[in-house]
Amino acid sequence: MTSTEKSPVRSRRIQGLDAEQRRARRREQILAAAFELIAAEGYVNTAIEQICQTAFVGNKAFYELFDSKESCYLALLQQLSERAQAEVATALAECAGGRDEVVSVVLAAFAHSLVDDPRVAQVTFGEASGISAKVEQQRRTNRRWAAQFLETLWREYGFVPATGIGLDLHALAVSTIGGLFDTVADWLHRTGAGTTGDIDTLIRDLTAFTDIVHLGLAAAAARSAD
Repeated sequence: MTSTEKSPVRSRRIQGLDAEQRRARRREQILAAAFELIAAEGYVNTAIEQICQTAFVGNKAFYELFDSKESCYLALLQQLSERAQAEVATALAECAGGRDEVVSVVLAAFAHSLVDDPRVAQVTFGEASGISAKVEQQRRTNRRWAAQFLETLWREYGFVPATGIGLDLHALAVSTIGGLFDTVADWLHRTGAGTTGDIDTLIRDLTAFTDIVHLGLAAAAARSAD
């Protein structure tokens, strides 16, 4: 190496982690702390200082990752949504049955992803509504993903013919997802905050709702074919 050449800058490793890995770990610590606190105390009653203390990080570390409590909460919502999406997608991929079994498996995975841990429902259902326009936009984005997933399932498993049913299928999927989420929210309200109650009852209610929707899809397909 000549005198004009410089040695490559190497990231200092601490506890076996480089700078990017430490940053990712701090982010996970902060999100885990926010999850615990918001589930227990609510969004309004949770301060950034509390999150930092619970996560064992400094305020500076928080602001290196998030510019506000709102942006931290948005990241938490996204993380929870991605976990739920992964659980539902995995359940669908592992199902080898017919379309009735597919519906049963997907609805069960959907229900379990939201209520097995009562904190998930509290953070997503109990806190997300009315915080800000950005939070509402995130909620809508999550529901649009779910609606697209449902629309794809309807097409791939023959709930609607390839020629369509003469109606806006995406709009129907959005409405159906709204009904499924409201069914979960109502069940949580009836069973009480912080409890999961009898999840079989929830799955039964979700299944009854989707059965009605699928009867409507079949009727619309029949009318469209006439």
